[in-house]
Amino acid sequence: MQLTGMRWGRQLLELVNFPAARVLHEEASNEEISQLIAASPAKKTVVKPVFLGGVGKKGKAGLVRVCNNVYEAQQAKHDLFFAKHISGNHSVQANGVTFEEFIPSEAEIYVNISVSTIHRCPVMLITHKGGVEVEDLPDSDKRIIVFNPTTGVKSFHINDALIDLGCPKEYISPLVQHLPKLWQLYDNYGLTVLELNPIRMQKDKKGRYTPVACDIKAQFDQDNPAVARLGFPEEIFSVDFTEFEAEINLLRTYQGQSDVVELNPQGSILPFMFGGGANSAATETLGTGAIISSDFGGNPPYAKMKSIADITFKHWLKQARVILVIGGKANNTDIFVTLKAIFDSLKEYIHLNPNVHVVVGRGGPNVIQGMAYGRDVLDNLRVPYQFFGHDSSMIGVLNYALQLDHWLAEQQNKQ
Repeated sequence: MQLTGMRWGRQLLELVNFPAARVLHEEASNEEISQLIAASPAKKTVVKPVFLGGVGKKGKAGLVRVCNNVYEAQQAKHDLFFAKHISGNHSVQANGVTFEEFIPSEAEIYVNISVSTIHRCPVMLITHKGGVEVEDLPDSDKRIIVFNPTTGVKSFHINDALIDLGCPKEYISPLVQHLPKLWQLYDNYGLTVLELNPIRMQKDKKGRYTPVACDIKAQFDQDNPAVARLGFPEEIFSVDFTEFEAEINLLRTYQGQSDVVELNPQGSILPFMFGGGANSAATETLGTGAIISSDFGGNPPYAKMKSIADITFKHWLKQARVILVIGGKANNTDIFVTLKAIFDSLKEYIHLNPNVHVVVGRGGPNVIQGMAYGRDVLDNLRVPYQFFGHDSSMIGVLNYALQLDHWLAEQQNKQ
């Protein structure tokens, strides 16, 4: 479950009284739009298309318009209302627009709270040079704040990070006051990712600054009952599911997650990802090689994991060069159960692709028993494999799978 943009993002931030740009929907009258423009110090409004689910990089695609008057705003509405956009490997269509308050600012702040694969807990990433892809910034311009999740992000965490970054002093106090609210939002409403980019520093007539959120991306664990506290209508999270995604979603239960996204139908690595950290790391590292993005964690029972594997192999095994099972060191997931389910399913579907290779990187309860079972199955099937234990780097395993896939592609091309 994901949302982007301020149409619903403003309501989300209002839950913790975090300042956010004013937003009007597409049904706003000319008078309301005119008032929004007049209230802006820059006398402008920002018009954006509304996409269901999480759709990013709209600005780079030319789908964000800054308008000076009602006529320009209505023209932008006409152009963007049903705009089409490529998100990943899917074409998506907008259904509506927002008219948003334009906040002039000399600085843009980027803040992200998500689970770190390195620290195995939520962390906050912050920079005072936001408004861009954070990956493009050098490490010297951003800081990762590691904190105790039981006590949360405190003001001194923010203060120390901003001073270390060399953030202008006049911005530090307002940010220290407001940014800890984001942890309250993340922790209390079932979020897995919360990203604000940009937060603009709005200056009032007395010269005081207020951080104002101007765009948001949020991702939720829909199996977490805390999400229900939001009271948001289900349709705002609706997306067009592929046949594979729809089939997997039928297996959704609270015990064991079954989140999947079809990334690249022409990919060649079929990953079974366990945990949000593995999902993030694998999706980024494997790039277009990954056929799907998944999170099958949460200690799924054998029957559910077997059904997931059956559906996955039925749809994708024939084209895969590498099957990848990846996750961190689990705390409560029975590794034997999940590996047994996957390899039992592979026994039934291996006829679709006898030449596939298997890479496993896992740690946790009963991992040796699970790998021993997998070894016996794969030896009997004559399927090549490589297993990595809990002391192996997850990124190292992912790079190994990627290099193996490239090598196999080269061998196929030589034949």
